[in-house]
Amino acid sequence: MIHFFKKPVSHIALPAKFTYPFHYTPHPLCVLAAEEVKKYIASREEWQEELALGKMFGVLVVLQETSDATDKAKEESTEAKSRIGYLAAFSGNLAGKNRHPYFVPPVYDLLQPQGFFKMEEERISAINIRINELEHSTSYLEAKEKREVETEQAQAELSQAKKELKAAKESREIRRRSPSGISEEEQVALIRESQYQKAEYKRKEKYWKKRLEEREAEVNRFKDEIEQWKAERKERSAALQQKLFGEFRMLNAKGEVKDLYTIFEETVRKVPPAGAGECALPKLLQYAYLHQLKPLAMAEFWWGNSPKNEIRHHGYYYPSCKGKCEPILQHMLQGVEVDENPLLSSTHQEEEPEIVYEDEWLVVVNKPAGMLSVPGKAEERDSVYHRLKKKYPDATGPMIVHRLDMATSGLLLVAKTKEVHQHLQAQFAARSIKKRYTAVLDGVITGAEKTTTMEKATLPFGRTGRIDLPLCLNPLDRPRQIVSREHGKEAITEYRIIGESEKHTRIAFYPLTGRTHQLRIHAAHPEGLGCPILGDELYGRKADRLYLHAEYIEFRHPISGKILRIQKEADF
Repeated sequence: MIHFFKKPVSHIALPAKFTYPFHYTPHPLCVLAAEEVKKYIASREEWQEELALGKMFGVLVVLQETSDATDKAKEESTEAKSRIGYLAAFSGNLAGKNRHPYFVPPVYDLLQPQGFFKMEEERISAINIRINELEHSTSYLEAKEKREVETEQAQAELSQAKKELKAAKESREIRRRSPSGISEEEQVALIRESQYQKAEYKRKEKYWKKRLEEREAEVNRFKDEIEQWKAERKERSAALQQKLFGEFRMLNAKGEVKDLYTIFEETVRKVPPAGAGECALPKLLQYAYLHQLKPLAMAEFWWGNSPKNEIRHHGYYYPSCKGKCEPILQHMLQGVEVDENPLLSSTHQEEEPEIVYEDEWLVVVNKPAGMLSVPGKAEERDSVYHRLKKKYPDATGPMIVHRLDMATSGLLLVAKTKEVHQHLQAQFAARSIKKRYTAVLDGVITGAEKTTTMEKATLPFGRTGRIDLPLCLNPLDRPRQIVSREHGKEAITEYRIIGESEKHTRIAFYPLTGRTHQLRIHAAHPEGLGCPILGDELYGRKADRLYLHAEYIEFRHPISGKILRIQKEADF
């Protein structure tokens, strides 16, 4: 399965450490390997329709130790030579199979015909068919219909009987209040009449109760059988999943083996998610370890159209997913010297956030790209909050009123007192604070002639538009967000195109809501602008920085009541 480069690579320096899989720039050898894999994929015409739907591929550059010597030389000595090559893999299945020439095999082949997975999957499929047959059987549907019809009939008859009882009671009361009075015999007759009518109602009520119980029992006979099949399906599925994940025995560079259940029981979720172990990088590392190949660098790229909710661009490189792969790779990379997470490095140790505006109640700073707004879980990490807390030791409250992504630069509003913080937060909640961002998009927008609710005075130049795509967290790939009509929160952005070149679009964003990664997704998503922000390695591709800058903020001063308009133009 190892492939050797078609072009000379001896002039390319080998990486000093293995790629940090969750945040990286592809090594030149990985780029060369990926280009060769892309050519191979493009040559397979029979896959193109399926691949158009989108699939992740991966390459792993490896070092192979070989013995290259003649028989005579072997008698004297063996000359050890190292060869640089690469492995290729795809995530999941391809064309209904998980084994194809050119690509490394799966860690465990769950599609083998005589394997326990396929056999048990067939049993579960048979149960699904039986459940479907029962749920749609004529007898079951007729039983439910009879129950519904007779329930309505019972309610109607009993309701009418109650009205008649009430009317008869009122009639007896009128007769009892007759000016001429009633005899003792008539009084007895009225009592007997009341008792008889009540008894008749009770008989009717008892009749319908018994009748409906019989109808309910008929329905429940079917429901009980369906529930029994569903319980068996659930039990079989859970047992199959447990056995399956036990078959995924993941190696690391130390030769240690852990199955997926052991790996994930140390995580918050405890149980492996569906598809764990079937992504490209775990397959590649497993094959390398099994065949004594030393991993040097990795890269994963997307082929085809973007999924409906996630954002993927054809040919772009992407980091490994966190939900499925992070726990697995933490084990598999034991014994390998891996690059540090670049997000943990302090890139602004000598740089202080520029103070753009300050008075005794609040501060507006220009946050550098690459600096956190707040420290988050890792309290020791550098952030704007840390810097300003040192600068203003007497400040009270949370200080940071809103946040900018670490990669985003621009204006950040900071309160010096708890009361001012609460006042400004209330303005954000009421959506009375106005913000404008400048961005450079990695591409040229097509079809941007969209309607907008913004006043012409606000957007005097260029094409304008409005994006309304609800967003929520991708639980299997934090911190990425996804578009979800079902679970997402409202996210609205209006924009104005400022300028265009052959490769880029300069744009102004006006967010009406403040969701995480809102501008980045609204730019990159196919239903948004379809052009990621330049340098957006989460939803696009990496550059020297993320070309997104918060350049303008407008708000009412919590103390003076005056409207403040503060601007700091981008330096790109």
